Amino acid sequence: MLSPESTAKIDREIAKYPADQKQSAVMSALRITQDELGWLSSEAMNFVASYLGMPSVAVYEIATFYNMYDLKPVGKYKITVCSNLSCALMGAGGVVEHLQNKLGIGFGETTSDGRYTLKEGECMGACGDGPLFLINNKRMHGSLSSEKVDQILAELE
Repeated sequence: MLSPESTAKIDREIAKYPADQKQSAVMSALRITQDELGWLSSEAMNFVASYLGMPSVAVYEIATFYNMYDLKPVGKYKITVCSNLSCALMGAGGVVEHLQNKLGIGFGETTSDGRYTLKEGECMGACGDGPLFLINNKRMHGSLSSEKVDQILAELE
C-alpha cells in the first residue's frame, strides 16, 4: 500500500522502541501514511495496524482522537485554525471570518477546486503568537491579521 520510502520511514520509527513495543510507533506510522496518501482510509489504517501487529480498532481510536489525522480527503492545503481561548481573545474570530469569506467555505469544507480545506483546531501550544493556524500540520503561522492571511495564501498559489 505504501512506497518503499514510506515503509522505510516507518521502520526507522519502529527502531526507536524495544522490539516488543513497536506499536509505540503508531502515531508516526499514521503521519507517514497520511503524508503519502493524503488522508487515512480504513484500508490505510488497517495496513498500519497489520504492519505494527496491533488490532485495527486501536489504530482507529488514535486516528479519530487526534485532529491532525484526516479520515476523508482534504484539499492540497489544509488550514487548521486555533479557536481556543487565547487565540479567540487575540482575534481568531476575525481571522476565521476572513478565511471563510476569502475561500468561500466553512469549517470542515474544501474549496471546489480541491485546493483548500478549512478546519477548526484545538490549542497548538503557541498562545503568545495567536491568532494562529497550521498548514498541513507542518507550517505554523502566528500573529495573524487579514493582511497576513492574504499574503500567506498568495504564497501558496
